[in-house]
Amino acid sequence: MTTQADCARRIAAEALGTAALLATVVGSGIMGETLSGGNVAIALLGNTIPTGAILVVLIMGLGPVSGAHFNPAVTLAFLVRREIGVGMAAAYILAQVVGGLAGMLAAHGMFDLPLLQVGVKSRTGTAQWFSEWVATFGLVSTIFCVLRFREAAVPWAVGLYITAAYWFTASTSFANPAVTLARSWTDTFSGIAPPHAPAFIVAQAVGALCAALACGWLLGRPGPLPRPPEGSAASGS
Repeated sequence: MTTQADCARRIAAEALGTAALLATVVGSGIMGETLSGGNVAIALLGNTIPTGAILVVLIMGLGPVSGAHFNPAVTLAFLVRREIGVGMAAAYILAQVVGGLAGMLAAHGMFDLPLLQVGVKSRTGTAQWFSEWVATFGLVSTIFCVLRFREAAVPWAVGLYITAAYWFTASTSFANPAVTLARSWTDTFSGIAPPHAPAFIVAQAVGALCAALACGWLLGRPGPLPRPPEGSAASGS
């Protein structure tokens, strides 16, 4: 039976984890741009590696408390699959948004920048929106597939997926509405102009819903894993 204290801990874990994620995304972006000498590829690499690394740490540390969503798109996908209730999903999403904004402010404070900023970086167009659909579809699919077959590997799988998606998507893989909102309030390397954020969020939500439906069909009900066909490489032949 879930108590009020358990619910409070889960919600707090979502807020804390999302705050740490945004502090890392924004802070590493600032640091990467500062040290790169104008080389955007090096700045992006400096933004990518810490983001993937912190996801592994946060999921390992807070996953047992809340499930480590840290992402409204992930929470939406679990809601569609009826693995979280409507009330708790709403609380998770609110905590993620508030935590994300807090993490963004913390990054500004650590680098002695104005706390309140507005993003100006243009990130719009069909390719960017499709990239966000792809990035979020891939992230949610990764979570569900690895949960099904290698649950202990989820932290590594998510961290590695985001590390890769930074580079194979034109949008650098926001894949998270809370991240998108927070990044619209930073005029730094990782920022996005606020008018461009809503389309990103819609693409992310659609990507998450598509992944939830696709994985529901692909993975079926939890149960024993299917045996490989006779004579296949997996069977040792």
